[in-house]
Amino acid sequence: MIVCVCKSVSDRKIRASIAEGIHTFDELQFELGVAMCCGKCEESVRDVMAQSGVCASRCGVEHHTQAVPLTFFERKAA
Repeated sequence: MIVCVCKSVSDRKIRASIAEGIHTFDELQFELGVAMCCGKCEESVRDVMAQSGVCASRCGVEHHTQAVPLTFFERKAA
């Protein structure tokens, strides 16, 4: 399955890179270019890493069970 459409990187390629010794998300970004263009694949790449036994903590991705509150600030003209 293609995980990163921008760079045409599949889950197989990610797993092969992990088998060759890549252990961090940053290394995957450098080697394969994943999550460098639009960034939509980042969570999927981290999922593949976690499924492969690398970065069991999901490499720092936080999952929120509740909606994260947003604060909007009004910009005033000078």
